[in-house]
Amino acid sequence: MSGLIHPTAIVDPKAELAAGVRVGAHAIVGPGVVLGEDTEIGAAAQVMGPAVMGRENRVFALACVGFEPQDLKFGGETTRLEVGDRNAFREFCTVHRGTGKGGGVTTIGDDNLFMAYSHVAHDCHVGDRTIFSNGGTLAGHVEVQDDAVIGAFSAVHQFCRVGRHAYIGGYSVITQDALPFVKTVGHRPAVYGINTIGLERKGFDRETIARLAAALRVLVRGGLAPAHALEKMRAEHGGCPEVDELVAFVAASERGVIRIPPGSRRTRGGGGS
Repeated sequence: MSGLIHPTAIVDPKAELAAGVRVGAHAIVGPGVVLGEDTEIGAAAQVMGPAVMGRENRVFALACVGFEPQDLKFGGETTRLEVGDRNAFREFCTVHRGTGKGGGVTTIGDDNLFMAYSHVAHDCHVGDRTIFSNGGTLAGHVEVQDDAVIGAFSAVHQFCRVGRHAYIGGYSVITQDALPFVKTVGHRPAVYGINTIGLERKGFDRETIARLAAALRVLVRGGLAPAHALEKMRAEHGGCPEVDELVAFVAASERGVIRIPPGSRRTRGGGGS
């Protein structure tokens, strides 16, 4: 193991490193950190604990993973970060542990890419196969579901959800829940239709995409209150698992969902439903 740890690296005696872990020059691995097999910590990167990372993760140069939350309510209580397998944290990426009042844990699944300067705040829950472009930022308590994309320099407000296969365009500001399977874009965000290209790349068939598009039109352009729109979506398009998922996502929303079409007055003045 000593041959895989650069002589200038600092590895706390209370850290646990599995077989094949590599730690680069001037990197720091703190107490309470558990690193799975074949994980690599790059030059001058830092991983602080309590934190558990699975196998084959890569923490690139100058990334900071597992640090204390940026939350004034945090009082030094023991909280943690849990990371799955095969994630990449690029240069200057930051990921923070949970808070006692927020559940105590930040979680990240498998096969995610966090590009340079992206940020995952305290108590966030990120699924599998997501992509955070450069500067993509989550505030605290955000949920990002599987296969979502967070565009460059976009920000997601506290307690919001980003649905499965959602695409958040660059420089967007997300202050309500962003719908699954949908493109949401803008400083005052609007819905720009189904994430067709993304879904096709993931193997969704044309019929499913068409049914999602039809259901989305009811929600976004039907002129109905959310409850009535959901009733119509169930009646006309129910039975398609993806449409049912879209309906369930809206029904479960606590902050409301972004469902404003481009060019709406509300996209100029803000707001959703």
